[in-house]
Amino acid sequence: MGFSGGSEVQLLSKMAAGNGHGEDSPYFDGWKAYDSDPFHLTENPDGVIQMGLAENQLSFDLIQDWMAKHPQASICTLEGLDDFKDVAIFQDYHGLPEFRNAVANFMAKVRGNRVKFDPDRIVMSGGATGAHETVAFCLADPGDAFLVPIPYYPGFDRDLRWRTGVQLLPVHSDSSNNFKITMNAMEEAYAKAAAENIRVKGILITNPSNPLGTILDRATLVDLVAFVNSKHIHLVCDEIYAATVFTQPDFVSVAEVIDEVECNRDLIHIVYSLSKDLGLPGFRVGIVYSYNDAVMRCARKMSSFGLVSTQTQRLVAGLLSDDEFVGRYIFESAERLATRHERFTSGLEQVGIGCLESNSGLFLWMDLHKMLKEQSFESEMELWRVVVNEVKLNVSPGQSFHCAEPGWFRVCFANMDDEVVEIALRRIRTFVAKADLAAKKRRCWQNKLNKLSFKSRIFDDVAMSPRSPMPHSPMLRAQN
Repeated sequence: MGFSGGSEVQLLSKMAAGNGHGEDSPYFDGWKAYDSDPFHLTENPDGVIQMGLAENQLSFDLIQDWMAKHPQASICTLEGLDDFKDVAIFQDYHGLPEFRNAVANFMAKVRGNRVKFDPDRIVMSGGATGAHETVAFCLADPGDAFLVPIPYYPGFDRDLRWRTGVQLLPVHSDSSNNFKITMNAMEEAYAKAAAENIRVKGILITNPSNPLGTILDRATLVDLVAFVNSKHIHLVCDEIYAATVFTQPDFVSVAEVIDEVECNRDLIHIVYSLSKDLGLPGFRVGIVYSYNDAVMRCARKMSSFGLVSTQTQRLVAGLLSDDEFVGRYIFESAERLATRHERFTSGLEQVGIGCLESNSGLFLWMDLHKMLKEQSFESEMELWRVVVNEVKLNVSPGQSFHCAEPGWFRVCFANMDDEVVEIALRRIRTFVAKADLAAKKRRCWQNKLNKLSFKSRIFDDVAMSPRSPMPHSPMLRAQN
């Protein structure tokens, strides 16, 4: 016997049945287009190339080489089998001491050893996704808000909002100053929230930025620390792309800034991960690093819901404890990212496509506003659909990042090999050439229409003139 009509029971919670995940975003729609028709060099060469995935695969061979030379790092090898039982049965939400020590040292090395991190403040989480939700849970009640400079990573709407009920309020930025954060914009966003009776509990920044690929300079970080201290709100710094900076200026961590200025450290929190810097998203190693003891204790209890497996902890501890490997990896990864960035930006420049100047991240902030039929987000979506469905490139439209201006697209460049890069650039060149030809034809026809219209006006003027040698039409004589 089943239920129907008004008697049908609600099987899911409101949260589960709702749309809080935000999966209806074009950001996720692009992924679905790729999943339904994935590019493969031989099996599906006309498929969609995945350029919406911010994944670092350029230095994966370095990790594979290390693994081949250190099979004992894994308990799933003959060399590591002796430790299998101890690792398999032990799970403490504090984490293995060697794991926390190795991660703390790696975070310091990525930042040029200009700052140290306390292993006892390393709190595990299931990737940066879990880390962000944990921080939001610890700091804010449902209905409270974080100010977030736009454009920002679309996943934040899921990570921080879905299960916590926290709001994300945009802080305006645009291309007039290369999307830099200003304190005027911060003040305006804070005042707007106050006028709407929304309690602001903190600011969330990504440094380096996703999707911009830019870093925050020291002066901006100092201003942000001063701002949160003046308002007595929190500053959450997502630094998961810290080791992807490939050219000057160097990355500056908020951890360095608070060592130099007077501030309330209880307001400062860092989210980190090995997903981007080491290209290990499948390991789900997320980190909450808070200077607030109460937050650290709460986050550690929360980590029970998303622990990193002890098998992964053990392997990561071995990998990151090898100082020679870590130093070589950080250097080589930056070199490879710089080379790929240069190859992609120069390829786009050849067909007249510009990008925001950047020196970090695994992506470009590509400017296609000149290709829009009109400067609107509707036109941006129309162009995006052509790029995904006809050009077969999954790039992400700016509006999914809450960008204030239409025409910007995030393009990921580090998740593919050189051959696929050339195929993607060839598709872009072909697309732009066709678009230019179509635009040229439109201009040609418009010029012809304008000339015809001009001749028609001259003819009418001559015909209507009283001095015209041409006889007036019967219609004209009838009107006189």
